[in-house]
Amino acid sequence: MKKKIVIIGGGPGGYAAALHASLLGAEATLIEHDKIGGTCLNRGCIPSKILNYSAKTLNLIQKAHQLGIDIKQPPSLNIKNLITRKTRIIETQIKGLLNLIKTKKISYIQGKASIKDNKTVRITDKKGKTSDLTYDKLIIASGSKPLQLPPVPFNKNTVISSDEALNISELPETILIIGAGVIGCEFASVFSLFGTKVTIVEALDRVLPIPGIDQNISKILSREMKKRKIKTLLNKTVISAENKNGKIETTIGDFLSDTKKTDKITTDKVLVCIGRAADTKPLQLDNIGIKIDEKGWIVANNRMQTNIENIYAIGDVLGPEKIMLAHCASYEGRVAAENAIGVKSAMHYNTIPSAIFTAPEIGSVGITETEAKEKNIKVLSETILFRTLGKAHVIGEIEGEAKIIFDADNQKILGVHIIGAHATDLIAEGALAVKNQITVKRLAETIHAHPTLSEIMGEVSYKALFEM
Repeated sequence: MKKKIVIIGGGPGGYAAALHASLLGAEATLIEHDKIGGTCLNRGCIPSKILNYSAKTLNLIQKAHQLGIDIKQPPSLNIKNLITRKTRIIETQIKGLLNLIKTKKISYIQGKASIKDNKTVRITDKKGKTSDLTYDKLIIASGSKPLQLPPVPFNKNTVISSDEALNISELPETILIIGAGVIGCEFASVFSLFGTKVTIVEALDRVLPIPGIDQNISKILSREMKKRKIKTLLNKTVISAENKNGKIETTIGDFLSDTKKTDKITTDKVLVCIGRAADTKPLQLDNIGIKIDEKGWIVANNRMQTNIENIYAIGDVLGPEKIMLAHCASYEGRVAAENAIGVKSAMHYNTIPSAIFTAPEIGSVGITETEAKEKNIKVLSETILFRTLGKAHVIGEIEGEAKIIFDADNQKILGVHIIGAHATDLIAEGALAVKNQITVKRLAETIHAHPTLSEIMGEVSYKALFEM
């Protein structure tokens, strides 16, 4: 008899878990209360990259004269057409996913799910009608929601989250972005390339203040932001925000300081990008005692198993203790499905790459030098600039560098950090190197095609090989 595996949440983690469970021979049911694809497809990865690509294309056209091309009419942004394109692409992707789910014979139910008991999920449809569904194994992939900042509550007009930023009908002349994390920095790049005057406020001492991001990458991004006239206010916090004549006046103060000095910034919009919040209350986890932390995130081990033996959790619902990235959630979905079906499997988070779509792009995998020092790992590192590549000059994007971090004793590559043109694509080779414990020598002996940007990996490893 087939195992009945129910998955709550149709994002990249949930539908990956359903597909993998079905391939392994389970009777899989996927429950989603909104649209399949979750935050990633509908309000995150895909729509933000559509805006990002249009912004970079506009910027490329604006500097076409540097490439020997004269544009007779100045290019301009048609925000209505851009949002229409975004909607069309998302709808196409949704149709494709639904067709895939159907082809793989996965039951798909639209409705809000809550846990009734350790064998039953209760589903409430849009009309309020409830029905019960039994399961052998349950995988929770219900995602997260934008985190609110109490002094600046969302009003979906002048104070917005990333959800609203992806559906703007009119480009603001000025915008204040609160938070210089991944989402904040990506939106800062997009809006500045579109021509908006951008100011970022960050409580910590650098942009991208994330443990897995190399500190020098933060410095380079800050430098490039300055070139694009993005104003960055570090070690600052938002005290209050007030509507004034259709604009927002935000009061800024020093973070973790007793000083009373404040500044006021007036902008058309305020975009709050301070992270994600747990959205587990509707699941009624208390009904069976699923363990959560103090912020509401579900606790799971590296097999994605919760404290309840037959219940697993994946994706954003696990919070920042794990890694809140779509591709991580998808792989967690595979691991959860395998364990649910009886195949032993585990996650290894130290080899998951990150891709940040700023200008320039950032790709990162493995440890940083700071993390190595904290873990008492003796490492060496080497860097090389993008401006050494012929292809970088060809495309007019010479900013940035690549860094490899490797074990000082056996020369195995432990980390790769890239900022520059197409870094989000180039990091794939870094991920392969870190995952498979490739040495600097083996990477240096790998022939990279010329002229390409991928030569950056060959060049940095070759340099390391002869200078260590």
